[in-house]
Amino acid sequence: MNSYFARKYIIQGIIIAAAAVILLRLFYIQVIDDSYYLSAENNVLRKIVIYPARGVILDRNSEVLVQNEPVYDLMVTPREVKEMDTTLFCELVGIDKEGFDKRFLKAKNYSPYKASIFEKQLSAETYARLQEHLYEFRGFYVQNRTVRNYPDSIAAQFLGYINEVTEKDIERSNGFYRPGDYIGVSGVERAYEELLRGQRGVQNVMVDAFNRPKGHFADGKYDTLAVAGEELMSSLDKELQQLGETLMKNKLGSIVAIEPATGEVLSFVSSPSYNPNMMVGRERGNNYMKLLYDPLKPMFIRPMQAQYPPGSVFKVISALVAQQAQVIDKDMRYHCVGGYRYGRSGYMRCTHVHGSINLATSIQASCNPYYAFAFARMIDGRGKKPSESYKDWHEAIQRFGIGKELGIDLPGENAGNLPTSEYYTKHFGSDKWTSAYNISLSIGQGEMGITPLQMANVMAIVANRGFYYRPHLIKSIGEKKIVKPEFSEKIPVGVDAQYFEPVIEGMSRAVNQPGGTAYSVKIKDIEMAGKTGTVQNPHGTNHAVFFAFAPRENPKIAIAVFVENAGYGGVWAAPIASMMVEKYLKDTITLPKHIQDRIYKGSILPDIKKAAE
Repeated sequence: MNSYFARKYIIQGIIIAAAAVILLRLFYIQVIDDSYYLSAENNVLRKIVIYPARGVILDRNSEVLVQNEPVYDLMVTPREVKEMDTTLFCELVGIDKEGFDKRFLKAKNYSPYKASIFEKQLSAETYARLQEHLYEFRGFYVQNRTVRNYPDSIAAQFLGYINEVTEKDIERSNGFYRPGDYIGVSGVERAYEELLRGQRGVQNVMVDAFNRPKGHFADGKYDTLAVAGEELMSSLDKELQQLGETLMKNKLGSIVAIEPATGEVLSFVSSPSYNPNMMVGRERGNNYMKLLYDPLKPMFIRPMQAQYPPGSVFKVISALVAQQAQVIDKDMRYHCVGGYRYGRSGYMRCTHVHGSINLATSIQASCNPYYAFAFARMIDGRGKKPSESYKDWHEAIQRFGIGKELGIDLPGENAGNLPTSEYYTKHFGSDKWTSAYNISLSIGQGEMGITPLQMANVMAIVANRGFYYRPHLIKSIGEKKIVKPEFSEKIPVGVDAQYFEPVIEGMSRAVNQPGGTAYSVKIKDIEMAGKTGTVQNPHGTNHAVFFAFAPRENPKIAIAVFVENAGYGGVWAAPIASMMVEKYLKDTITLPKHIQDRIYKGSILPDIKKAAE
């Protein structure tokens, strides 16, 4: 009997001990060590992120500027990787053994259990080779993506580029972005990132122990679809942009063309430029460094970031503001003797002795003394302290969008520089200064600096006889063609329409009458109103400038052209503007062939070695 009971307790003890061991092992596997859980789950279920196609960008005529093409990211979960033919793997992916070890260590340091990118942006050809053998490489799988493609390789600074997110990007997004995601870095890609990026989806795919897909978990019940980014229709005219970039080849400078009736930017040329496809693919990093250290600064967005003294073209604004202030009128005559004396010994020269001229002729002939005299009356002759009168002048000029950001839909816009009254008071040590101290502002020189975008906008203001719409590069958003409300706001500049007519008359004569500074670029059957400028450059040859709009009645295009270190505006900038305007309005160019050839073939690049010295 006793023997029976003894055996009974021994057997029970063995069973309890075995159960305890099993329970402890299960506890260890399920709670303490998660490698078995992860291995089992990864062998059964894999969550694959489905990246949406980024929104396509079109030109104003629905021509594609930016589209997407497929690439493949090779992912790895280090814990799942088993012994494999590393030599074959490296051959298929196009890397060496050292590269394999470096990438695998990086992935392992990130997380042994979480998937991360092993090699990004495999081409379709590389993926096709790898796919046949992928089952041999446990722990590796491929994730589909799309990257940008630029079929015409134009408008790089306008379109911008995308790049892999940084830790700061992830933090700022409150977790929306994950390591390996892409984000717009510059241009439209950055400005409209939230619309272009779309919404990620997820697929729950069952795989076997050999890494082979076996279908969707629960027939896809828990999958979510990726939502493509919004399509953007830009205001850019692709053909006009291509022409502008061709005309500015081997030159430094900008072309900005605006539709006055809407504020839509028709052309946005920054020269030198670069092929935007250089910022895509596995060589992007190397290409970026080459562009970054290029002494000609191709990544610098000259139309809205470069600032220059406007030169003679500023006389257009001076004439309008002086009329509105009632210090001159269209019939006021001034006798130009070839210069203007100011202060104790100051003398501003003129290009010619114009004799007695009125307002329209002063614009046509670009008479410096006329505007020095008008500025002196604005500052010194209004019955109050000159420093106070200057504040009124400053406010009137600023309404034209000078010295402040216009609010274009691109990041990084430069406000330019319009010195304040306080600046001169501090600079001269008191507020007793007069117009003689800063009279160079009257002809757009001195401390003033404006961007090509701002001056093209000034031409749009003149074309509209007193107002503008905020310049913008995206015409509409999505299938519903949504227009941002801020781009439909009519912005007046505080000058009555009647004061624009003598100014426009002078601009028209400058282009369309013999003797005008831009008569050589007159367009047959189109009355273009324009103004040449030769901007003093303390660092070398003067800059060539030309601003215009056309036609005179019911204007369709306003344009600004800056060519750095090119000399006279009528020689280089005016022909470029004339060709752009005629191409846009008539889809042809009739400028004499010898002028066209000179522009197309001309090279006005600085001597980099000499500049470095």
